[in-house]
Amino acid sequence: MMPSNTLHPMLNVAIKAARAAGSIINRAALDVESVRVAEKNANDFVTEVDQASEEAIIQTLLGAYPDHGILAEESGQAHGNPQSEFVWIIDPLDGTTNFIHGFPYYCVSIAMQFRGKIEQAVVYDPTRNDLFSATKGRGAFMNDRRMRVSKRTHLKDCLLSTGFPFRQGDDLQTYLLLMAEMIKKTAALRRPGAAALDLAYVAAGFSDGFFESGLQPWDTAAGSLLITEAGGLIGNFSGEANFLHEKECMAGSPKIYAQMAHLLSPYSKVSNLRHPDASLTPEKTGDTSTPTDETNDVVLAALSDAPAKRIQRLKGTPMSIKPSETHDDTRAGAAPRRARTNPPR
Repeated sequence: MMPSNTLHPMLNVAIKAARAAGSIINRAALDVESVRVAEKNANDFVTEVDQASEEAIIQTLLGAYPDHGILAEESGQAHGNPQSEFVWIIDPLDGTTNFIHGFPYYCVSIAMQFRGKIEQAVVYDPTRNDLFSATKGRGAFMNDRRMRVSKRTHLKDCLLSTGFPFRQGDDLQTYLLLMAEMIKKTAALRRPGAAALDLAYVAAGFSDGFFESGLQPWDTAAGSLLITEAGGLIGNFSGEANFLHEKECMAGSPKIYAQMAHLLSPYSKVSNLRHPDASLTPEKTGDTSTPTDETNDVVLAALSDAPAKRIQRLKGTPMSIKPSETHDDTRAGAAPRRARTNPPR
């Protein structure tokens, strides 16, 4: 993490809020069997810890910025100013099911959105005291280390993370077909159970990509800025950037992102790019190879209505960008990549 005196004031407040919530979560984890649990919907749980964590976050944020808006998982827009251009998007405990089982993979996620764009992000893992943070244009950090997405270029070598559909009405059978296809095309597929932390791990280079459907804005808002500030891309299953409210998300380094879009675009429920082009549906062609640069270009052609800059980033071609957007690890303040001393179980 950058020195506190150089942090954006809003990021500083978000970190304070995340750590306050993390303290509540860690205390409750010492006796998780006594935590009261309720079921919001089938397989969708909420605990008194979620609620206490959210209350602590909102109090901290509104204490500093009383005129800002709030969009939180448990209380929605009940707090703050719903007309504000500044909106804090909060998941007080992402991975609640993991938490109530004592499985140590969950986090706090806080993002600040200004005029529809994510400007500040914090994902905090209280079990490992890992703090992932980003300010738009200033890079992404894990604790005191600058983060970069992984450098792998072939999907067959990649470790991807995902989530399973668990809500009523989810199309499990179609998702199983999708996962079966991804398992064949990658080195490994994992389902850790906390999307915000999954995205933070992609930004840190611990995993190479992520995809999941059925997600809400508070699951992905903070992680999305971590990804882009670490040099990656994030969007819906067809690669389009407007994903936050579309309930499907895909992320990875630019080259892996294009290869994932080749496989995932036929499964997108929200894209208006559905068309009978067989080159986008490997199951119709019998093609089981990793997409080449040529097949990547097919995906890019299908995304012709996306901004030119995004298409250039997908292809990896040179483009004119500001120095602050390069996120060069050699610039002042960047730290060399180091191995984790406490890998997840």
